[in-house]
Order: sequence, then C-alpha cells, then structure tokens
Amino acid sequence: MMEFDFSQIGPSLPGLAEGMWLTLQLLALAVLGGVAIGTLIALARLSNNRLLSGLAKGYVNIFRSVPLLLVITWFYFAVPFLLRWITGSDTPVGAFASCLIAFMLFEAAYYSEIVRAGIQSISRGQIGAAYALGMTYAQAMRLVVLPQAFRKMTPLLLQQSIILFQDTSLVYAVGLMDFLNTARSRGDIAGQPHEFLLFAGFVYFVISFGASRLVKRLQQRLTV
Repeated sequence: MMEFDFSQIGPSLPGLAEGMWLTLQLLALAVLGGVAIGTLIALARLSNNRLLSGLAKGYVNIFRSVPLLLVITWFYFAVPFLLRWITGSDTPVGAFASCLIAFMLFEAAYYSEIVRAGIQSISRGQIGAAYALGMTYAQAMRLVVLPQAFRKMTPLLLQQSIILFQDTSLVYAVGLMDFLNTARSRGDIAGQPHEFLLFAGFVYFVISFGASRLVKRLQQRLTV
C-alpha cells in the first residue's frame, strides 16, 4: 500500500504561493481582456453589417472549435514571429505574455456569446426609449443596454472565469511556472510528486468549489 508523506509541503508553501500569484495574475488579466474583447465581438455579431457580423461569427466558431492547449502553443511560437514581422527586429516575448494573449483571445469567443445573450435579453423597448431621449446607438448601448445586460450575465461571466482558472494549468506546455507547474516541480525535487500533485488538486478544488458556491448565491440574489 502506498504511503503518503506531506512533510515537505509546508516548507514549500512560499514557492507555491508565488506560483499561485502568477496564476491569479494571469487569470485576472485574461478575464478583463477577454470580457472587453468579447463585448466588442458580441456587438459586432449583433451588427446589421453582414461583413462585420460574419467575421465575428467566424472568429467565435474558430476559437470554439480548437483545443485551448493548441492555442497556447500556437501563440507561444507565433507572437514573437508576428512582432518580428511588424517591427523588423527581435522583440523579446516571455511565456507569460504569449499565454495571456492566447487566453484573452480564446476566452473572448466564449465571453462574447454570454454578452450577446445578455444584450438580447434586454427588451427592444429600452433601446427605443433611449432613441426617444435623443441618444445615439452607441450611447444607448453604453448607458442603457450594457449596464442591465452585465447585471444579468455576471454569474455566467464568473462561472466561465472559474473554468478559466482551472484552464490556466495548461501553461505547463510552455514551461510557465504557475501554481500547478510549481507544485509538480517542487514535488519532483522533494521526491514527493504524488503528494504535491494531490495538494495542488485539493487547492484547485477548494477554490473552484468555493467560487462556484458564491456565484450560485449571487445568481439567486440577482434573480430576486
């Protein structure tokens, strides 16, 4: 029977905390960028311009049809190449920056569908009332529709962000030392790989489960 020894986890907590801090930084920036880009894509999909709407739809379909791990790998190699092509010189791009861009653009496809559904849930009469007050389409969206839509779709956006938190562990593919990769590395050094991976899995479960419960409470509040 396998016996577990978690004695080395305590001394390794500072290093694990650094890995978690990197994970949370990546998560926060990816969520902010993904929601911003996703909102623009959602507005493009709802546009009366067929070309703009078609391009936005194609973007969503492409990114939702490929594995995230493949996208991370693509951007890790593609971002430095594109910058070299644009600037004409070698521009150093670290694994963090390339992963952040990959997460932002990939998650934008999912966030855009949530935002689009949120916008479509707002009554057309709201836009009509905004027009009656002399607002432009942009003003009506910014001041009337989007604030109400975001209130309705906040739980879904947060739920997708929890999934993104779990997906950040995929950055191991490009050697970025996030929480999971740090735990794996520390476990190999300490000769306790199973214990460190079990601990990492427990931490991911506690954070994800706790966040999901908070989102559920928020959803219940917003539906009252």
